[in-house]
Amino acid sequence: MNERSYDVIVLGAGPAGEVCAGQLADGGLAVAIAERHLIGGECSYYACMPSKALLRPADVLAEAQRIPGVAVGDDLDAQAVLDRRDEVIHDGDDSGQLPWLEERGIDLYRGDAKLAGELEVKVDDQLLKARRAVVVATGSGAAMPPIDGIDSVQSWNNRQATTAKRVPESMVVLGGGPVGSELSQAWASLGTKVTLVEGGEHLLSREEPFAGEEVATALRERFGVDVRTGLKAERVEAGGPGVIVHLSDGSRAEGAELLLAVGRSPNTRDLDLAAAGVEADEHGFLATDSRLRVGGRDWLYAIGDVNGRALFTHVGKYQAWVAAENLLGRSAEASAEGIGSPRVTFTDPQVAAVGKTLAQAREAGLDARAIDVPTDGSPGASFQGKDTGGTSRIVVDEGSGTIVGATFTGFETADFLQAATVAIVGAVPLARLRHAIAPYPSRSEIWLKLLEKYES
Repeated sequence: MNERSYDVIVLGAGPAGEVCAGQLADGGLAVAIAERHLIGGECSYYACMPSKALLRPADVLAEAQRIPGVAVGDDLDAQAVLDRRDEVIHDGDDSGQLPWLEERGIDLYRGDAKLAGELEVKVDDQLLKARRAVVVATGSGAAMPPIDGIDSVQSWNNRQATTAKRVPESMVVLGGGPVGSELSQAWASLGTKVTLVEGGEHLLSREEPFAGEEVATALRERFGVDVRTGLKAERVEAGGPGVIVHLSDGSRAEGAELLLAVGRSPNTRDLDLAAAGVEADEHGFLATDSRLRVGGRDWLYAIGDVNGRALFTHVGKYQAWVAAENLLGRSAEASAEGIGSPRVTFTDPQVAAVGKTLAQAREAGLDARAIDVPTDGSPGASFQGKDTGGTSRIVVDEGSGTIVGATFTGFETADFLQAATVAIVGAVPLARLRHAIAPYPSRSEIWLKLLEKYES
């Protein structure tokens, strides 16, 4: 078996792994990165990027139709949308990612990486030895729900749903979280008859209840999605146009395709953790300390989805920075996940949130108060997203006089989020925040509306 040595070996070349490897290499360390599939990872080819490419055309069309004097049609060109999606994901070709690694002197090993012992990694027939550390950044895959009959039918996960080459006639989507909600809208906008089933009372169950309710209303009224909440899938069988899903109230949902969007599972099963004396938790995640070390081991780090702290691409990049700082001798600790990571669901209305919900703040023992205003109530909303509704909320801790959570629903609210994130992370007192003037007539004046209502 061939042997090579490096300062640090990174397992997984998704966003977290790439960022960590790049920062370590820029810091002067010899770095190897192992990847069994595509450089750039799930987000680039099967999740964030293709899903947004599928969603964006309907958003643009709807906004154009709201503006007098702009001549537009009523329908999307589905094939053109799919073609553009393929451009965004480079038709599954990651060769454009290689120069970034090469410029930094990072050696790439393509193959199945496994731990072979402390500071040792095996990639097929190559043994790699690390002088300082191994960083696990292998991400996650779609979870398979324990539903009777699920193995007897063909189903889609996010990979098939974001890369399909044709528009299916009908689809049943199980799971009303961000993935299920976004892809229900995307395919419905292209002509698919969609039934969305969510076991909880609301879509987007981890967000403020009003967010899921507003998204459900839009899916029903604007996109024709049959949204069914409070129901669980009890049995699946082949039949009808393709698949029949029997639900807990005795009804059933039928579709040519079945999309499973019920959560994520960490990619740790094939790492041979036992060879290095490492154990995952009951769900397969690698528990880490604030420096992202696994079990306090100075030689083993876990970043991104694989540690289960917060399964977002941007959090993985943040954790990559934390791990790299520590490995380069500059102490850093991950705290953003505990504060409440920023997150966006790119439906229309968009749902952008950071920090705690009102319920979470009160459960944490805070004297929490919610301030709500209409998202389309600012002067700037006369020009962008006119009459699209939505709710903007800040959650205030009256004890400290600071914001501990924020949620914005409505037209293109994602870019409202960074100001809220800075205010929360910086624990900026509202009395001080009142001096952060929002320019007129911009949609960011929503902050003025929120603060005025807080003071009233």
